Amino acid sequence: MSAPVLSKPNLEVQHRGWLTAAIMLATIMQVLDTTIANVALPHMAASLGASQEEINWVLTSYIVASAIATPMTGWTVDRLGRRNLFAIAIAGFMASSLLCGIATGLEEMIAFRVAQGIFGAVLVPLAQTVILDINPRERIGQAMAIYGAGIMVGPIIGPTLGGWLTEYFNWRYVFLINLPVGALALIGVLIFLPNGQPRARRFDFFGFAMLALAVGALQLLLDRGQAVDWFQSVETWLYCGLAIAGLWVFFIHCWTAEDPFVDLRMFRDRNFSMGLVFIFIIGMTLFSGLALLPPLLQGLMGYPVMTTGLVMAPRGMGTMLSMIVVGRLVSKYDARVLVLFGLGATAAASWMMTGFDTVMDDRLVIWSGVVQGFGLGFVFVPLSTLTFATLDARFRGDATAFFSLVRNVGSGVGISIVTTVLARMVSVNHEELASRLTIDSPQVHMQAPGLLSGNPTYVRIFDGLVSQQAAMLAYLDNFFLMLLLTLAAVPIVFFLRSPKAGGPAPQMPPGEH
Repeated sequence: MSAPVLSKPNLEVQHRGWLTAAIMLATIMQVLDTTIANVALPHMAASLGASQEEINWVLTSYIVASAIATPMTGWTVDRLGRRNLFAIAIAGFMASSLLCGIATGLEEMIAFRVAQGIFGAVLVPLAQTVILDINPRERIGQAMAIYGAGIMVGPIIGPTLGGWLTEYFNWRYVFLINLPVGALALIGVLIFLPNGQPRARRFDFFGFAMLALAVGALQLLLDRGQAVDWFQSVETWLYCGLAIAGLWVFFIHCWTAEDPFVDLRMFRDRNFSMGLVFIFIIGMTLFSGLALLPPLLQGLMGYPVMTTGLVMAPRGMGTMLSMIVVGRLVSKYDARVLVLFGLGATAAASWMMTGFDTVMDDRLVIWSGVVQGFGLGFVFVPLSTLTFATLDARFRGDATAFFSLVRNVGSGVGISIVTTVLARMVSVNHEELASRLTIDSPQVHMQAPGLLSGNPTYVRIFDGLVSQQAAMLAYLDNFFLMLLLTLAAVPIVFFLRSPKAGGPAPQMPPGEH
């Protein structure tokens, strides 16, 4: 029996494997920097002479700059070509990483992190575009599995790697490690990626400015909201107003302009639009868990930084295992069934996490992480395949940029929600638990008779125990919220269309490669 004939990819390359490796090195380098610096912040603050609130701008500046620059991917790849843009972005990211590693003051660090965010913003959507273009439709599932491994494992191993580098070397190596990785990626891209034919495309400055205003204001709202007590502050209302106004004007402008910054016709594709809603929810659940576990393990359970990283590492192993499995299954089974399985596993992991307590060992943390990582892999790969399965290839540059942008915004929203819920529920739970511990309470007579005498030492000890339990209950509330968010994504699956096996992939018109 003769082998089945594969459809042709949109971009023919001679060494697809080597090019994919180079692209993924660049992708992993960028996504690692979203979490690798988190554990190094206290050491960074001491070295740069910054307060705890000031040093947080090292994270905020990178996130905001990256979010604003991400939508420019489609326009810049048209103007410069794939290889030129990839090379410029990798080289710029390496240079700004070097400058971050040798920074001597907070102002320098923030400026270099802004540059790092701008150069790194195009790497993830451009990598996804290239992988979609160089693979025939029959291999898109396996290609997305490789891509998804970098996107999802990178943030998971970031805190572990960052903690190890900070503890055994210096916080500066958190940035300097990008240099050898970036060098390999740059060489691979220059050798194996054809540039393509750049095409003239007018830059819609007004459309970009409105989108940048909306995205930047939204990111600042999410980052600063908890610190200024959300909508009790004029600052938050200002960010909210700017985000809504910017987004409204952006869509009206793109709808009426002759040559807009983004062609809104791509949102007519149902799979793409539903995929954006879906990845927004997945972004919320993925990064929320990563934000909750380190303070839980270190603050309540007393784990050292390195032990925290090691306990969380199996989550990445679960993701890698699922990528291997789902890459083979996605071309044989309905991708929507695989997504539903992944959502089920992710929901099961969140349910397992609602069973955490302050005196448990690390087994439940490890196994829930493995199950969650495995489930998210089954969600991300087929979702990425379905999102772009029916989309015209000429929209891929802008579409992958929006896909990355929405995932990042989702993660910001998710982190803000769980942070706020945690802070509020700690207070509520503490008040509820304390109200039950009266002089007449049987628990006080049996377990804390010293409180009856009013001894300050006993009062402090018991208040500490109440605070610990209140905090744990607040974490459990968040894990249950993540379970509900995961289940909320289930109905969206039924709005996605599964492309007919063997049908033609959407092709780019001649001359627009």
